[in-house]
Parts: sequence; structure tokens; C-alpha cells
Amino acid sequence: MALERTEVEKIAHLARLGLAEADLPRTTETLNNILGLIDRMQAVDTCGIEPLAHPLETTQRLRADVVTERNQRDAYQAIAPAVEDGLYLVPRVIE
Repeated sequence: MALERTEVEKIAHLARLGLAEADLPRTTETLNNILGLIDRMQAVDTCGIEPLAHPLETTQRLRADVVTERNQRDAYQAIAPAVEDGLYLVPRVIE
């Protein structure tokens, strides 16, 4: 399916794109190349091929689960406005 110049102008208008007169031939050619690529991809036989959730079937690299900072809870709670039994007390929001 090849696009004509008038169709490209209409698409540009609908997309609110301001194409200069000099850009129309190049834009038309680019869109026709994209549509040609889509046609070639549609022609590929994909029967029996299981779809992938992600193109790369890899596992995520995880860092080691080790403590990297020292416990500073007592220092932080010393400057908190209200603390009880190691918990921060906040004003009631929902009644």
C-alpha cells in the first residue's frame, strides 16, 4: 500500500504537523518505506512460533542482599516529634 502526496498532507493535517512543501516528498517516501517494511513483516509465516513476553529471555541481575549501612534508628527517633516503642507516632488522618 503506497501513500500518495495528498494522503500524506491529510495525515499531517490530522496529526497537526506543519510540513514544508520541500519536506513532503521525503516524508512520503519515508512513510511508504515504513509501510513496505510492515507488509514484509506481515508476510512472514509465524505458525508454530510461541509469542514472547519480552524479546530477551533473561533473568534480572540482582545485587547481593547484604547490609550496607549501620542501624541509625535511635539517632533518627531521637529527633522525631513523637515515638513510642520504636515506632513513629503521627496524627490520626481517618476517623
